[in-house]
Amino acid sequence: MISKAKTVAAYVKELPEDRREAIEAVRAVILKNIGKGFEEGIEYGMICYYVPHSAFPAGYHCDPTKPVMFAALASQKNHMAVYLTCTYGSPDHAKWFREAWAKTGKKLDMGKSCVRFKKLENVALDVIGQSIARVSMTKFLDGYTSALKANADAKAAKKPAVKKVKK
Repeated sequence: MISKAKTVAAYVKELPEDRREAIEAVRAVILKNIGKGFEEGIEYGMICYYVPHSAFPAGYHCDPTKPVMFAALASQKNHMAVYLTCTYGSPDHAKWFREAWAKTGKKLDMGKSCVRFKKLENVALDVIGQSIARVSMTKFLDGYTSALKANADAKAAKKPAVKKVKK
């Protein structure tokens, strides 16, 4: 569900008590472990941790008016989720994350970057914290800009074939 809250405090306040407790616990771990320079705010109707335009003026490549998202935390219709784009952008980090989570014995319900959970006790908070702490803003932006360049290079290499026009 997309919230219409304008601040993190308002977002948290509108949550049901059980979800508020879980979101606040995960949020505390993120805030404790996130590197210098990232900011917290509301983007895309959820709590986001992002690279501000002051550090990366180009912004998000799909919508330059938005900052580049590093992580997010949301209460969705059927679950809560923490989004770790630092795992999505790095196969090595994703592998480390999955292996570290498996060692906790907790079941991992994860897409490319989205870790879904219904109860706080299902979350490996220490692994979330370590995952956040492992990636500085510089390292994150290096990976982000490298991925953009690789994508642009791949598109340039696939020049469309010239069609012959019959007269």
